[in-house]
Amino acid sequence: MDNSPLQVLTVPTAPYPDQRPGTSGLRKKVYVFQSRRNYLHNFIQSIFSSIDLRDRQGSTVVVGGDGRFFNRTAIEVIVQMAAANGVGRLIIGHHGIMSTPAISCVIRKYKAIGGIILTASHNPGGPDGDFGIKFNTANGGPAKEAVTNKIFQISRTIEEFAICPGLRVDLTTLGKQTFDLENKFKPFTVEIVDSVESYANLLRNIFDFAALKELLSGENHIKIRLDAMHGVVGPYVRRILCEELGCPANSAINCVPMEDFGGQHPDPNLTYAAELVDSMRDGPYDFGAAFDGDGDRNMILGKHGFFVTPPDSVAVIADNIFCIPYFQHTGVRGFARSMPTSSALDRVAKATKIELYETPTGWKFFGNLMDAGRLSLCGEESFGTGGDHIREKDGLWAVLAWLSILATRQQSVEDILKDHWLKYGRNYFTRYDYENVDIDAACEMMEDLEILIADKSFVKQRFAVEDKIYQVEKADNFEYTDPVDSTITRNQGLRIIFSDGSRIIYRLSGTGSDGATVRIYIDSYEKEQIFEDTQVMLAPLATIALKISQLHHRTGRSGPSVIT
Repeated sequence: MDNSPLQVLTVPTAPYPDQRPGTSGLRKKVYVFQSRRNYLHNFIQSIFSSIDLRDRQGSTVVVGGDGRFFNRTAIEVIVQMAAANGVGRLIIGHHGIMSTPAISCVIRKYKAIGGIILTASHNPGGPDGDFGIKFNTANGGPAKEAVTNKIFQISRTIEEFAICPGLRVDLTTLGKQTFDLENKFKPFTVEIVDSVESYANLLRNIFDFAALKELLSGENHIKIRLDAMHGVVGPYVRRILCEELGCPANSAINCVPMEDFGGQHPDPNLTYAAELVDSMRDGPYDFGAAFDGDGDRNMILGKHGFFVTPPDSVAVIADNIFCIPYFQHTGVRGFARSMPTSSALDRVAKATKIELYETPTGWKFFGNLMDAGRLSLCGEESFGTGGDHIREKDGLWAVLAWLSILATRQQSVEDILKDHWLKYGRNYFTRYDYENVDIDAACEMMEDLEILIADKSFVKQRFAVEDKIYQVEKADNFEYTDPVDSTITRNQGLRIIFSDGSRIIYRLSGTGSDGATVRIYIDSYEKEQIFEDTQVMLAPLATIALKISQLHHRTGRSGPSVIT
């Protein structure tokens, strides 16, 4: 066997113009990474080159992914390039699999300089699906815009990358593997770790596992149904909910991670998690939840499929936050929501006299507030909820938060939510997604829409639908000044706010890989009529939203791809 040091090569390359990371990293169709020469290598080198050489030398980097197609191929390249770029140690999840929340946890636990997450989140997988690469920094959260801009600028001028092509790592065996590289004084180390254990231990220190075990497997236990949608969360659900907290094994479905997510779309909403919705509607289950591909999103259902909107979910957790022991110890520093998320959380913040922050979409904005000690709980309407224990949204954390509330209050999901509405009133909320829209048509529509609402005459305009009249009070393109570092983030969504507080919001999503996704968000508050059908209550505003934007005409679409 040849024990000579492994060779490090510098390979010439040519840049690509389209490697700008979006809100969740670089996402493209798999074939883009496979067919374009050095496309993956260029982006990985751009990540490493964005880190100062002094910080990079001998540092620790965490690597993991949601197990989708191309995951293992990408990890092999990342290992070879990390070694060649002076990284001292890589910590990689067993079989290359680790949930996004767990990676955030491990970055923080081992004081790594960052992590490379291989996921396209809730987007489809497989050879014809999507692949993504996201860089998280030392706080465990998504890189800020200054960092992603630097990565993009490097990718546009890159001329060469460093790689150690002879380095081969075994992802199947737990433990340390060391490699000697030429011209390196210290060996390069790869540590394959149990993907679940560090994260599970973190959860044990947040929640009362004894109370949860009684709820889930005690004498009067509830019946639950958890759908991992063949994403990364399956092993976490089995280990934590089934083995440790005593849920029957058959209460967890689709728990084997698959490269194509079983041919399904791993997005936990009423459309794509239809299997769970149907089993909850017809079955004996008291509580249901679904998770996305990389484990950071969640959907909560009650008995008979009672749907909890993500904005209501974070508001209920906020109102019952001391059901979670962690917050009994730390106190509550602040609440936050993304701008498109309904203002249900605001009402809890006002009643409890806790600071409320409204941020752009993207978990990095929450992370900045958490790092400054200003934020404890936050949520996004896109099925993301989390606390300050890590710097990512966390699907399993949200489920355990809800189960903690059920254990404390001894009520059903539906009763807890209806009590919440009686106490605070109800924010009816829906989102229409128009997926894979022609990008030019979508951009033109948004530009024209912004010109329309920016006109001074637009404010005070009245829109009548049936017996309802809505008067525009404010219209703008949302911008955010970070209270921590005063950075300004512009162009975060077109807002139309009416005199009764109702809102229509339009955004182009940055998390797709193909075409554009146009999203319309509708939010309306009711103090009295709190038990009505959401789509019926919001129908007048939906009509106004489509009339103002002319979306169906401008995009050629007759209706949304997904309604949540």
